[in-house]
Amino acid sequence: MDLSGEWRLRDEAGTLEVPFTLPGDGVTALHLAGAIPDPYWGQNEYDLRWIADRNWIASRSFSHSGVSSVLVIEGLDTVAEVRLNGMLVLRVANAFRRWRVPVAGLLRRGENTLEILFHSPVHEGADRHAAQPFPIPYHAGNCPIPFGNMLRKPQCDFGWDWNIALPSFGIWGQIALEADVPRIGDIFVTQTHTADLAEVSLRVEARGEDVTATLCGVTVTAPVQGGVAELVLRIHDPVLWWPAGLGAQTLHRLVVTSASATATRDIGLRDLRLIAQPDDAGRSFGFQINGHPVFARGANWIPADALHGRITRAAVRDLLQSAVDANMNMIRVWGGGRYEPDWFYDLCDEMGLMVWQDFMFACHLYPSTPDFLAEVDAEVRDVVGRINHHACIALWCGDNELIGALGWFEESRRDRDRYLVNYDRLNRTVEAALFDVLPQANWWPSSPSPGPMAFGDAWHDDSSGDMHFWSVWHAGRDFAHYRDVKPRFCSEFGFQSYPSMSAIRRFADPADFNIAAPVMESHQKNHGGNARIAETMFRSFRFPEGFENFVYLSQVQQGLAIHTAVTAWRALKPHCMGALYWQLNDTWPVCSWSSLDHGGGWKVLHHMAQRFFAPVTVVAVPMGDDLILRGVNDTMAPVELTIAARAVGMDGTTRLLAEATVMLPIDRATDALRVPCSMIGRAEVLAFTWSDGADHHSGVDIHAPNPWKSYDLRPSGLAALVTRDGDLHRIALSVQSFAPFVAVEADVPGRFSTNAIALFPGEPTVLTFTPKDPSANPVFTYRDLHAATSVLHS
Repeated sequence: MDLSGEWRLRDEAGTLEVPFTLPGDGVTALHLAGAIPDPYWGQNEYDLRWIADRNWIASRSFSHSGVSSVLVIEGLDTVAEVRLNGMLVLRVANAFRRWRVPVAGLLRRGENTLEILFHSPVHEGADRHAAQPFPIPYHAGNCPIPFGNMLRKPQCDFGWDWNIALPSFGIWGQIALEADVPRIGDIFVTQTHTADLAEVSLRVEARGEDVTATLCGVTVTAPVQGGVAELVLRIHDPVLWWPAGLGAQTLHRLVVTSASATATRDIGLRDLRLIAQPDDAGRSFGFQINGHPVFARGANWIPADALHGRITRAAVRDLLQSAVDANMNMIRVWGGGRYEPDWFYDLCDEMGLMVWQDFMFACHLYPSTPDFLAEVDAEVRDVVGRINHHACIALWCGDNELIGALGWFEESRRDRDRYLVNYDRLNRTVEAALFDVLPQANWWPSSPSPGPMAFGDAWHDDSSGDMHFWSVWHAGRDFAHYRDVKPRFCSEFGFQSYPSMSAIRRFADPADFNIAAPVMESHQKNHGGNARIAETMFRSFRFPEGFENFVYLSQVQQGLAIHTAVTAWRALKPHCMGALYWQLNDTWPVCSWSSLDHGGGWKVLHHMAQRFFAPVTVVAVPMGDDLILRGVNDTMAPVELTIAARAVGMDGTTRLLAEATVMLPIDRATDALRVPCSMIGRAEVLAFTWSDGADHHSGVDIHAPNPWKSYDLRPSGLAALVTRDGDLHRIALSVQSFAPFVAVEADVPGRFSTNAIALFPGEPTVLTFTPKDPSANPVFTYRDLHAATSVLHS
C-alpha cells in the first residue's frame, strides 16, 4: 500500500499548516503552498532559516484492511519519530538508511493515522555536539549553520562554499505498507573473471528459503545456511559491460526466487579493478576494466538540487547524459552529499559512467563514540546492500578530505594523536563493514590519500594515490601552475565562473547585475570568490565591458583553467591515469566551479570539456624553449594521426610551422611535433589540428604563449546565417579576423552542438542548436573575445 502522495505539514506549535507531497521536502512544500517565497531568489535564503529551527509534523490518514504489515520508509530525513495511531513505532537519526518496521497489532481495520515528527536539525546538532566527550569541530567556513557533522544527513544541507544553507527535512524515497510475508532482501553480487575473460563466476548471496538464481540462461539453486544462500553461476563467453567510449553497456537480468518471492537485478559483467601499486615514483592509482587500463575522464557529482523535493529522474538523466556527451567515463559521488537513489546507478549502468562512490563524510571531524560508530556500521551495510550489484561502481572511498581536516582546526592541531585515533576508528568502521558484506570491494580509505595507512599531505604530494589540487584557485596561482605537478590521479581541482545569464535571471533583477551587488554576493558562497575571478581576469585578459560580457569572460577563463590542467595531465599518461574536475553540476543557481548550470545548461567549460576529454586528442606541452605537441589515445586500438602546427596572426593570416603523421599507441601519450617557441611571433598564437583521415578523430586547439591581454585582437567581423530544419537550427559562422572563444547564446533552453570555438578567416563553421521545446523560436546572441573587451564593440 503506497503511502506517498498528499500529506499535511504543520509546525509543532500549530501556527502554520500546508499540503505536503511525499516523497519531498518541507521547504519545497512551504514554497509551493505560498507560505514562503522562492528560496533561491535574491537573498531570500537568509530570511528562511527559521524553518530549520522548528520541529515539524507530517500527517495523513488512510484506510486499511488490518492485515499484518510492515511499514517501509526510505530516506527519512533525519531525526524523526514515526507514530501509527498515536503509538511510537520508529525513532531514527539517519537519512541514508532504509527502515522496515513490523506494525502488526497496531493497524486498525478501516481508518488509521500516521504522523512523523521531524526534529529541528539545528537543535539536534547542537545537543549532540554538547554531549561529546571532547570537542568535535566542524568546518565553519563551509557551513554557516553549525554542527551538521553530528547528524547522518547530507553535510552540504548546512551550507557549503557552493550551496545554500537551508537544512530541510522530509522523505527521499518510498513510504509504504507491505504485507508481512517472506521476501528476498539485499542481494550481494561479486564477479571473478578468468584471465582471458572467457568465463565469469558470479557469486550471489541472498536471504530467503531455498534460493534459485538465473542469469544468461544459467540456473542454480542453493539452500539457506546461516540465514543466507550462496550461489555460484558460471557464465561462459560472457558479453561484457564497458564504460562509455570503450564498448557496449550490456546488462543481463538476474532473477532470484525464493518460495513465492522474486527479485531482479540488472547485471553488467565486467572485471573492474583499482590498480594502486608501489612504483618508482611512489604509488600508482588507476582503473582497469576487462584487462584494459582506462584513463578516467570526468567530474565530481553533488546533489542535483539543494532541496531534494525538486529532484526528478528526468533532470538527473539530462545531467548524466551531458557528462557522457562531454566524453566523460567517470563521476565521483562526493562525500558531502548523499548516496543517490537506485535509479541513479541504473542510469550510470546504462550510460557507461563509472562511479567513484564516497561514503558520506566530508571536511569536518566526526564523533567516534560507540553509538555513532554503530550507526555508521549499519549505514554502510545498508547502502552497500542496496547498490553493490551495479556495474558502474568502480570504487568505494571512505570519505572526502577528513585526513586533511585534521590540520584545519585548533583542537586537532594541538592534540593530533587523539584526533588521528578518533578518525581511524571511524575509517576502520567504514572499511570493516564494507569488507564484511563485500569482501572483493575496490576500497580507498580517503580522498585525497597517498594510500592505505598513509596520513600525509595529498594536496601537495603528487607521487602517490589520488590528489586534490587547489593551489590555483585558493592560492591565486597562474594556470600554468597546473603543469608544475604530476599527479597519479587528480580527483579534485577546479576554478570558478559565474553562472550563465539564463541562470542569473532566475535569481536576480537587472538592477542587481553587478558583481558587487548584495544579491550577487549572496550567490557566491566561497569567501573572496568574486574578487578572485576578477583579479585573475586582470592578469589574463583586458577587462570586459558590461556585466554580461563579464559573465561570458568568467566562463572562458574557467574553461581555460581546467583545459590547462586536463591537457597537462593527460600528456602524462600512464603516470597520471585520471582527472575528475570539481564540479559537474550545481545545487542552485550560484557562482561555482560547475560546468553545468543549475537546470542543466552547458557553460563554456562543458563545451571545452567535450573537446579536451575527447578519447583521441593532441595537447600542447611547454618544455623549455619548445612546445611539444603530444598525442593521447584512450581508445582500444592504435590510431594514426596527421598533426599540423601553424602560427596565427591577429588578422587571421596563418603560416605552417610543422607537420607530421604519427601512430598513437593506447598505453601512453606520444610526442608528435616539437615547435621552437622562437618560431611563433609575439603577436601570434599557435593553432594545431589533427585528423585520422576518416574524420573519426579530428580536432583543433590553440595555445597562446602570452596572456590574452597582450594580443591586439581585431574586430572579428563575425557574421551568422541561421537556417531551420524542423526543430534543428543551423548557425553558419564566419569571420574576417582571427576570433578566439566565439560563443553563441540562446534565449530559450536547448543544446548547442559545440560552442566557445576559435574561428579563422576563410574557414566558415556550422554549429547547431536544438531547443528543448521544438516549437520555440530562439533569438541568438553572439560573443567573441575582442567584442567582449572593447568599448567600441561591447
